[in-house]
Amino acid sequence: MNLPFELSVALRYTRAGRRGRRKDGFMSFISGMSVASIALGVMALIIVLSVMNGFQKEVRDRMLSVLSHIEVVNLAGPVDNWPQRVEAFKKADADVVAGAPFVSGQALMSTGRTVRGAMLRGIDPQAEPGVSELGESVRMGSLADLNPGSFKIILGQDLARALGVGLGDKVTLIVPKGNMTPAGFVPRMKQMTVAAVVRSGHYEFDSTLALMHVDDAAVLYRTGGPTGIRLKIADLYDAPMVAERIALTLPSGWYAQDWTMQNRTWFAAVQVEKRMMAIILFLIVLVGAFGLISTLVMTVTEKQSDIAILRTLGASSRSIQMIFMIQGAIVGFVGVACGVGLGLAVALNLDVIVPAIESMMGMQFLPKEIYFISSMPSDPRASDIVPIAVLSFLMSLAATVYPSWRAARIHPAEALRYE
Repeated sequence: MNLPFELSVALRYTRAGRRGRRKDGFMSFISGMSVASIALGVMALIIVLSVMNGFQKEVRDRMLSVLSHIEVVNLAGPVDNWPQRVEAFKKADADVVAGAPFVSGQALMSTGRTVRGAMLRGIDPQAEPGVSELGESVRMGSLADLNPGSFKIILGQDLARALGVGLGDKVTLIVPKGNMTPAGFVPRMKQMTVAAVVRSGHYEFDSTLALMHVDDAAVLYRTGGPTGIRLKIADLYDAPMVAERIALTLPSGWYAQDWTMQNRTWFAAVQVEKRMMAIILFLIVLVGAFGLISTLVMTVTEKQSDIAILRTLGASSRSIQMIFMIQGAIVGFVGVACGVGLGLAVALNLDVIVPAIESMMGMQFLPKEIYFISSMPSDPRASDIVPIAVLSFLMSLAATVYPSWRAARIHPAEALRYE
């Protein structure tokens, strides 16, 4: 096979050390360490970002088991004929799949000795499963137990535990809507029966969430009916665009917000954390690039006589420069390829690797009673892996510029003077 002159020489220098010479063996060791450094950095980046993506996806899914993709709220009053409005949203935007009414507000839950704040939400038990996964999160009882006029309530698991109540127990619901009396403002209170307990796996919701029938919530808050509509769309990632399109069709006093806006602080914090982790771990790749520079500089120093002979045989400065750039590119490519392969192998098998490490060390990284996650989540994404591989390879190419430039500037007469 006839290879280009520059590639043939670069491959020969890269394979140095197989002939048993001590100097070549040392150079091969240094070259191997450069490959290992680049591979280690790429592998660490892929694994860490995959785990962070997995945690983000896990938390997002737990949030969306309670939240809807889009909420449309009427600030001016109740939402009349909500089924017809949902059908209108479906006709106006093909991405809208289902809708359900709701009433939301703040409240206090009391059992006499304990008082806790709650995020109260009135829902329609028949329509709610179409827009959220609350039905799947109910651990005791059922959404169907919420009947209009029954004034039953569903509590988050941690909220029920804090209040010390279970199925069938009574709690006093205190809402800020009240009456003015000669003694002053008296908040409205209603005794409720615990009909079910829900566990989403997200502490913020499990410790504050309280659900009741939308008609009962409208009576307590005196809204006259639902105050908004929860919508589900075909692709949750399209929620911001769909919410913007819906907002353009809404009358005055209405607004629409998607699930990313409701939790924008948390998602922004996760993105900043991912960027910082990527920058920190990319330093490992940078160390490998510095090692590659050292390898090529040492190779140029050792091969000065070979370079001088090649120049006397007619090789141009550009050819000499290309030899060492190709050598560095080969080392960088092998390192990046090994790193991507090992990183994907580990990221895709964390559900097997982590339990094995836990059994060997006799410890549990993610206790179920704290995190509600039984395995280490991992979500490798091409949007992360491709930039990592490309940037690492470009960094390896950049590391070859100075050594190859130095090799091209070697003068044959000076290099062969003492040979």
